[in-house]
Amino acid sequence: MENFDFVSPKTLVEALALMASKGDRARLIAGGTDILVQMRAGRRTADVVVDVKSIPELNEVSYDSQKGLVLGAAVPCYRIYQNQQVATAYPGLIDSAGLIGGIQIQGRASIGGNLCNAAPSGDAIPPIIALSGVCNIASSSGTRQVPAEEFCTGPGQNQLQPGEMLVSISFPAPQAHSGTNYQRFIPRNEMDIAVAGVGSHVVLDGSGQNFVSARIALASVAPTPVFAKDAGDSLAGKPVSEATIQEASEKAMAAAKPITDMRGTIRQRTHLIGVLTRRTLNNAVERARSN
Repeated sequence: MENFDFVSPKTLVEALALMASKGDRARLIAGGTDILVQMRAGRRTADVVVDVKSIPELNEVSYDSQKGLVLGAAVPCYRIYQNQQVATAYPGLIDSAGLIGGIQIQGRASIGGNLCNAAPSGDAIPPIIALSGVCNIASSSGTRQVPAEEFCTGPGQNQLQPGEMLVSISFPAPQAHSGTNYQRFIPRNEMDIAVAGVGSHVVLDGSGQNFVSARIALASVAPTPVFAKDAGDSLAGKPVSEATIQEASEKAMAAAKPITDMRGTIRQRTHLIGVLTRRTLNNAVERARSN
């Protein structure tokens, strides 16, 4: 690993000014559970590493039942699943936060970092997409917002331009009779990377017997996480039934474009998307009926 400077700014303005001066030779570190491994392996290099853990905006966890949730990009996983308000309102986030690495990793790793790493297998990304998350991006020249489903542009690549950083992720307030679930399949405990993963979010009508809307997102079956829009849209206005859920799972399978590698085959991954879509939809429905 090449030598680099390490700085720990205390304000967002200070960090953005530093990013602007260094451009693509600056790397951000929150938990460091991905970037440090990549730098040791020579996959990424930097002149300066910017530690954002001390910046208040990146550590924000604010929830309002009317406005929704703002989750700072550097908030570690354990703070998410230990926050009772967040756990109650956004159980789909808790599903993924408890899966990222082990307990030691969860003390450092962040949902925002998992998103920025842009791995197709990132466990946090499908529930962020399913929950209609919006990425709040800042640079020294201003701010912009990007829907989570558009943030990842390729394996390890995202929308951030030189000098930009992800400050936080915003989620709309949960609707009545809504529920979310994320599940994945891994080959064995020693390889903690999803062969396939699915996050599903549903909104039911007051009777709990009909879908109002749904969003479904997939992991590990394309160069980027997949927003399976057709699969979710196919449920709108239809009764909650095995047949409608099966139809949605088939559309999710059609949206998957997996490869064969050491973790799984194309056929296996496509099959798993169908299974996990049905399971997550059924679990999301159960959660929605309990709201």
